[in-house]
Amino acid sequence: MPAKRAKDIMTTRVVTVKPSTPIPEAARLLVRRKISGVPVVDEKDKTKVVGILTEADLLAAPAGAKTVAEVMRKRVISVSPETPIDEIAAILVKRKIKRVPVLEGGKLVGMVSRIDVLRAKYGE
Repeated sequence: MPAKRAKDIMTTRVVTVKPSTPIPEAARLLVRRKISGVPVVDEKDKTKVVGILTEADLLAAPAGAKTVAEVMRKRVISVSPETPIDEIAAILVKRKIKRVPVLEGGKLVGMVSRIDVLRAKYGE
């Protein structure tokens, strides 16, 4: 059996926010959906990732910050749909991140989290 890849385990209905999303709204979204981070997508093109917002970014937000654009991480680490899960696991550990967007042709097609990789490797 061939090794599983990002396309086999990714979540395709990705929760996203925009740079203009107010910080309280983004925080409530993470809490409500029980997720630790989301891709930040372009205001007009919801498949173009412009950043990542994590619970740590929100916790560290300066008091005067109002929008996601002010606290998001602009450097996005991503994988392709063909990336093997062992490589994804190595990226997640090395970069100390909990999730990674899956991009195809520069467009967001999914997300892979640590839990997705664990589930694929070891079952539920």
